[in-house]
Amino acid sequence: MASDLVHIYSAGSPYVAELVRQMLTDRNIQSFIINKQDSAYKFGDIELFVHRDEVIRAKMLIREFEEN
Repeated sequence: MASDLVHIYSAGSPYVAELVRQMLTDRNIQSFIINKQDSAYKFGDIELFVHRDEVIRAKMLIREFEEN
């Protein structure tokens, strides 16, 4: 299963990552967040992954989301 997941987005804030994840969920794309931030100093990224079959559609939706 893990080999079927593709990293498509990184955010510096859990809030932004969750907004993107929810937007994808609203459009029937299952996504997963992995928080790679250091717990004490909050540096690092929160990464968003989707299934390999949804990569192109998810990236297009994220681009539209960022433009608005």
